[in-house]
Amino acid sequence: MTLFSARGLTAGYGPLKVLEGIDLEVNEGEIVVMLGANGAGKTTTMRAISGVIARHGEITFDGHNIQKVGPDAIVRAGIAQVPQGRGTFPELSVEDNLRAGAYVRRDGSGAVQADIDKWFELFPRLAERRSQRAGSLSGGEQQMLAIARALMSRPRLLLCDEPSMGLAPMITQELFQMIERLNRDEGLSVLLVEQNANLAMHMASRVYLLETGRIVASGTAAEIGADDTIRKAYLGF
Repeated sequence: MTLFSARGLTAGYGPLKVLEGIDLEVNEGEIVVMLGANGAGKTTTMRAISGVIARHGEITFDGHNIQKVGPDAIVRAGIAQVPQGRGTFPELSVEDNLRAGAYVRRDGSGAVQADIDKWFELFPRLAERRSQRAGSLSGGEQQMLAIARALMSRPRLLLCDEPSMGLAPMITQELFQMIERLNRDEGLSVLLVEQNANLAMHMASRVYLLETGRIVASGTAAEIGADDTIRKAYLGF
């Protein structure tokens, strides 16, 4: 079943149009990966879906048109983003960052605390540092915190923008395993933007290749990986 769909999605910054009418979708329970070089429009796509920049086209989530919906309402609808560069609140503690992630919820402090405890169980290093300032965490710990904070809004679709950026390969692999676990155990759908094509392809249900604001190829991970021309031109392996 289709959870999220964009048709003819265009977006940019002022007079600069970055996305040239792209089509993409994420089905229930999928991990969909978007690959592309720097400047291809991957982050712009994520920002457009989240509603933080002006966008045009037909955008639906769970059967509802969200094209004119603002960022807060999009989070309430069930879409949360882990932005490029993590975007935690460096002066707040780890636990207060998680509470900040629940700002759209109306189900009471007990339910929020239960979720904090749940994500501390999944991310034990964060539990060990619950009173520590977020800005003092390592890069990998900050990325874990950014993911856990996004999960505090109880999303059905998680947007992850370059989670491996600046991280050591071992930490990147651990993070990707956590994302796969969330997908498998929580039924969380994921749209992942990533430069590490080889690692991302191994966890993807389907793949989109973005080049200068346009989708140039799409298919299952197996189909994309089996195409020698695509692999050599876009994936680098």
